[in-house]
Amino acid sequence: MSTALFPALATALAATEIDQKLALTATIAENWAAGRLDWQDNTPVALVGGRPPRPELVAPKDVPQRSVGTLEGRARLLHAIVHIEFSAINLALDHAARFRGMPQAYYADWIGVAAEEAEHFTMLRRRLNELGHDYGDFPAHGGLWEMAEKTAGDVLDRMALVPRLLEARGLDATPPIQRRLEQAGDEASARLLDIILRDEIGHVGLGDRWFRTLCAERGLEAESTYRALLKRYRAPWPQAPMNERARLQAGFTPDELAALTEKR
Repeated sequence: MSTALFPALATALAATEIDQKLALTATIAENWAAGRLDWQDNTPVALVGGRPPRPELVAPKDVPQRSVGTLEGRARLLHAIVHIEFSAINLALDHAARFRGMPQAYYADWIGVAAEEAEHFTMLRRRLNELGHDYGDFPAHGGLWEMAEKTAGDVLDRMALVPRLLEARGLDATPPIQRRLEQAGDEASARLLDIILRDEIGHVGLGDRWFRTLCAERGLEAESTYRALLKRYRAPWPQAPMNERARLQAGFTPDELAALTEKR
């Protein structure tokens, strides 16, 4: 007997207690794999991105930076990545919960991503614990979720500006972060980021594929539409140097990367 998918997604999304959100996300993935969730159900749901009371959210410029040469500095850096992974759980749940009438494969993709982001969060949080801290110990910023709210009205815009823009920036940022950690002697954290980078290429790739599919359905040229959306939303333009290898693996084309590096 199947149950409605969207209320389950909304409940997991709204959960504010970390262990509960992780458990609910894992249950959705398990039930989806077993064919127990009805993705054509039309039950209306209210969608709220739940999070614990900590960490305190501040503007990006107000998140303190510390040298990775100190234990606290490495913990702060890792905490920022842990927060991104927690936000990514909510983002994937919201991608699936918010947009009705998509193909079954769309829901399968983002349910799978939500479960994988939960695994990333758990893995990195464990490493943060090994450094003597926990999620919530340091301030963080909410930029990812703010863009999700801005793009809540159109799945095409969401795919363009969350996975394909903001999450793709993680592909660029991860190798330099790994080098800093390696130079500080923190091989354990750097190697965990190998796993994150590998999986995030796939997540950005899903955003790319659905963005291009939606553009084709609407008769839009994908790459010029992407640049137009960056301007319309006043979104942060991709910054050089980009991780071209990872971006190409995720679906960006060489011509698009060249266009994105041109002066605007």
